[in-house]
Amino acid sequence: MTSCETNDDNSIPDEKPNDTTINYNFGSTASKDFIGQIVDENENPIQNAMVNIGSSSAETDANGLFIIKNASVKSKFAYVTVAKTGYLNGSRTVVPTSGENTIKIMLLSATVVGIVNSGTPENITLPNGTKVDFDGNFKNIDGSEYSGAVSVIMHHLDPSDTNIDAKMPGSLLASDINGNAKVLETFGMLNVELVGSGGEKLQLSGTASIELPITASQAATSPNTIPLWHFDEEKGYWVEEGTATKIGDKYVGNVSHFSWWNCDAQFPTVSLCLTVVNPSNQPIANVTVELALNDQTYPRTGISNSDGEICGLIPANQTITMNIKDNCGNIVDTSQIGPFSSDTVLPNVVLTTGMVQQTTVIGTLVQCDNSNIIDGYVLLEYGNQTLVATVTNGSFDFNTLVCSGNNSFTLEGYDYTNLQTSGIINYTFTTPVTNIGNLITCTSVNEYISYQIDNDPVNYLIGNIDANYSTERLFINLKENGTQSKSFSLSGNTNIPGIYTTSAFLMESGDFNSIDIQTTNTVSFNLSNFGPVGDYIDMTFSGTYVDSSTNTTHTITGVIHVIRDN
Repeated sequence: MTSCETNDDNSIPDEKPNDTTINYNFGSTASKDFIGQIVDENENPIQNAMVNIGSSSAETDANGLFIIKNASVKSKFAYVTVAKTGYLNGSRTVVPTSGENTIKIMLLSATVVGIVNSGTPENITLPNGTKVDFDGNFKNIDGSEYSGAVSVIMHHLDPSDTNIDAKMPGSLLASDINGNAKVLETFGMLNVELVGSGGEKLQLSGTASIELPITASQAATSPNTIPLWHFDEEKGYWVEEGTATKIGDKYVGNVSHFSWWNCDAQFPTVSLCLTVVNPSNQPIANVTVELALNDQTYPRTGISNSDGEICGLIPANQTITMNIKDNCGNIVDTSQIGPFSSDTVLPNVVLTTGMVQQTTVIGTLVQCDNSNIIDGYVLLEYGNQTLVATVTNGSFDFNTLVCSGNNSFTLEGYDYTNLQTSGIINYTFTTPVTNIGNLITCTSVNEYISYQIDNDPVNYLIGNIDANYSTERLFINLKENGTQSKSFSLSGNTNIPGIYTTSAFLMESGDFNSIDIQTTNTVSFNLSNFGPVGDYIDMTFSGTYVDSSTNTTHTITGVIHVIRDN
């Protein structure tokens, strides 16, 4: 926990220039792990984006994912930056926790919205009323005068935007005019980039007037005069510079340069950490915690890491509403916390079974030759979240909250070393544990059956698998042949996704003879997807059965991922 760190200092992280103008305790140098996703404004993953954390860097893969282990950061300040051609630079600052820190950054497109010319006062206006008045004076980065056409890239971030936390740079940590650390409440953000006719970056030589619309929900609480703040891309926080005045339903102010500008109310800061656990005091990951001042319109959110922890900056001496949400965005608990006058670690936030239904998804990620994957990850798509888990010698697990009436999720595994993928496979949650067995990442294999008996080696059945549905009967068969040494068959009386027993499905194989209604068993069949012809049938099964020939009890788990033939 950050409160246990020693030898704290007030310097900026090692990778940034020293700065003594902000009175904020960045903490001591620490080694932290990060995993994250870079997406565009439509939630599409961005590949080959360059992510930097301290002196560590990584490129995103086809899913926009990056993993950086042992990054050197400050214990109370980690600055993550992202660059990709065609997009504005993105960034995030967080108070890192001891577990794996999850980051999501949404890059904004570097689309030109208008062109102005040097020597002539002109303006650019966005459809929502955001406006910039240019005086016609521009300069190159080296300070020399620029003459010619100027392409303007411009974005306005509305405080009501549900993705504002992912889109905005850094966080809401700021330095006021006296160098005091503050946390901000935004009334709107503006980014402007200026590009010359030769593609060169430009800046203002004089000043520009900016106008930012005030949302209707904040109109009553918006002050008549508000500080302006620009984002310092080198330091990773906002810096106070000038003011804006409320004129009608807009804030209007003058600026002398462009990057990100922000109209914000300011509050003294304290650090808040909390841990989300179940009644057995086990940490719960991927829980969304939403905090809002009682007089603020829009909340800010955080997501618990693999240790159930969330840490961040909050306004000091303020009463705060804390909402706990499930993975579909439903509020499952609400409470009042604070006010806090100093850094605080809350007592554990306990989510009972009456609040949420919790499940742990476990499995093993394997290669084409059935060996465990050492360097890889698994994506879980559920509700409104994309969850990521790295593997440890093939093993992976997710901890998630199941939303009422929504039990379906998908998994997709990735093998970094061999650049193989499992493809997207459908599953259904069971509680308290969803054991999906083995997930095979083998691009050359598009369907398979796998099962494991007791602790014996996993059997992978790959070949020409017949999967048919006719006269209300489902048949899945793989016969022994020259390359496949085992046979397998499954038949059932339903094609409706759900959880069933051997009254609905029976299996046969040389390894376990027959498991059916005549067999003493606890086997459960989880049919999660039944696609049309040419699409996938996905099923998992697990439980115990008694071998009638030896009268011994065995456990069995398995996965069926096959293409429906008719």
